[in-house]
Amino acid sequence: AGEWRIVPSSVVLTSFQVMSRVFLIWAVTHSVKEVQSEDSVLLFVIAWTITEIIRYSFYTFSLLNHLPYLIKWARYTLFIVLYPMGVSGELLTIYAALPFVRQAGLYSISLPNKYNFSFDYHAFLILIMISYIPIFPQLYFHMIHQRRKILSHTEEHKKFE
Repeated sequence: AGEWRIVPSSVVLTSFQVMSRVFLIWAVTHSVKEVQSEDSVLLFVIAWTITEIIRYSFYTFSLLNHLPYLIKWARYTLFIVLYPMGVSGELLTIYAALPFVRQAGLYSISLPNKYNFSFDYHAFLILIMISYIPIFPQLYFHMIHQRRKILSHTEEHKKFE
């Protein structure tokens, strides 16, 4: 009873999404100047932008208790194209950054050093790319399930009006 929520999103999922976007913008696109003119950057920025416009329109109208069906439909339908578009842009941008990261040794720490610790940012970026393999389908099919659940309720509700 002591909990209040403005939006129904999970704190963990939202935090993960924000951190991954900050990572992609700062640790990849900002840090590797050579990728900034890649079409893949435009791809993920457009996908993210349209997604956020729809998401915050959805939240705003929901809070006002006046959610137009078009916004609800867009929220649970356009991700079908926007999500793969954004993920493709993200992966292609990281891939384009790899040779520059390797050549510059960007953010890498090599041995020997006083902390007896090494970190290979190039390998880390490859691991990030590989992590999309199990994560993307899970999140995508979760959204497909949500779409089916939420839009079918709306269709049933409309039949009885």
